[in-house]
Amino acid sequence: MDCPDANEDSYTSFADRLIIFVSLLLQIFILAIATPLAYLDVFLQKLFNFVSFNGGIPRLFIKLMRGETLVQPDKNSPDYTSVVGFTDWRRDLDSSIKPNDTFRYYSALTVMASKLSYESLPYVESVVNDRWKMKLLGYYDFWNDFQNRATTQAFMFQNTASDPNIIVVAFRGTSPLDAFDWQVNVDFSWYDIHGVGRIHSGFMKALGLQKRKGWPKELIPSTTTKTTQFAYYTLRQKLIDIAKSNADARFIFTGHSLGAALAILFVAILGLHDESTVLEKLQAIYSYGQPRAGDRHFAEFMVSIIQKYNFEYHRYVYFSDLVPRLPADGIIFKYKHFGSCIYFDSLYRGRIVKEQPNKNYFSLLWLVPKYLNAWLELIRSFVIPFVKGYDYYESLPMKGVRFIGLFIPGLTAHIPTDYVNSTRLGKLNVPPEILGNEDYCIEPDY
Repeated sequence: MDCPDANEDSYTSFADRLIIFVSLLLQIFILAIATPLAYLDVFLQKLFNFVSFNGGIPRLFIKLMRGETLVQPDKNSPDYTSVVGFTDWRRDLDSSIKPNDTFRYYSALTVMASKLSYESLPYVESVVNDRWKMKLLGYYDFWNDFQNRATTQAFMFQNTASDPNIIVVAFRGTSPLDAFDWQVNVDFSWYDIHGVGRIHSGFMKALGLQKRKGWPKELIPSTTTKTTQFAYYTLRQKLIDIAKSNADARFIFTGHSLGAALAILFVAILGLHDESTVLEKLQAIYSYGQPRAGDRHFAEFMVSIIQKYNFEYHRYVYFSDLVPRLPADGIIFKYKHFGSCIYFDSLYRGRIVKEQPNKNYFSLLWLVPKYLNAWLELIRSFVIPFVKGYDYYESLPMKGVRFIGLFIPGLTAHIPTDYVNSTRLGKLNVPPEILGNEDYCIEPDY
């Protein structure tokens, strides 16, 4: 176990040590099943892509009956799709949402970018450049110093379709069968930064935290070889270069799940280092299904950064999504969200709330509604394409996930599908002048 010297005093109480103990047990368990998870991931990817490359189940059946040659999936093809990608097949932006409707347009764009971040370089390049008519600026596999491997992904693109001054950075979330992503998630002990607060250790490590060094403003050149690029330091330099070359440049950061946490922590470390060159050009953060990332002091620090640099922070939560309610906000964990929440129910009716309903997920009052909603979502998956059109047709893998959600309500709600639908179909009854000017509150302690 790695613990920077400056943080040893942060783990003196029984509760803090209990958090470390539970976190380590979970990490040991996850690493123990890493190999079977990896095999399952490979199997499902090959199976789903094999069916897809051969035209779907009906066409594959016809080929088999006729004895035709079957197409073998090519991992370097722009059509080779991740398991997450098979739960939501959409690649194109919603053409009915126009750039002059700024909030809806960038919500719809960033949620698709967040979903796209789970895919390979050929896939991302094809979608961004060919379908969206934008420009891919970079696709990255970043090093995690504590896992000794590249497990953090992000990509950057320029909105050449409607506003070439806008640069979007999208962080990848948790791949459902990637044990190293799950290790990051359950490494929920604190990393204490003076003047900032206590922050989720796993997220810090994924962003580029240095062993024994913490967050130096600049890295020693020998640690920045091609194979050990760190998310924070690499992206920061890319954005600084863009800001210096284009006085009108504006930045948007986004992500889903773990990716959403990395987006806000990226801003936090930029604030720690007083990187005004980047922060002054930050237009907005759009997060989808974001877990809590730090304590009350961290939340206060983030609110101060938002107010100082006057950028927007839009945190989307879909109904019973489990992840935004973790790690728990309670006596032991003390994690806090900050800022208002854009909350959508299962009918995609949105409202801005100071605190998401059922904030820690395990409320008995919400037990029955969660299970009823899981059934509603499963039924809706069969009905919605007939009501809203083919763009809302849900694949068999997604229907399978909906079925699993009957037993673990809130799990299915975290899949990007409902976040994409919320940005497209959602009715948010808030005057446009209110958006981006919400009260940046912090979750209360009750």
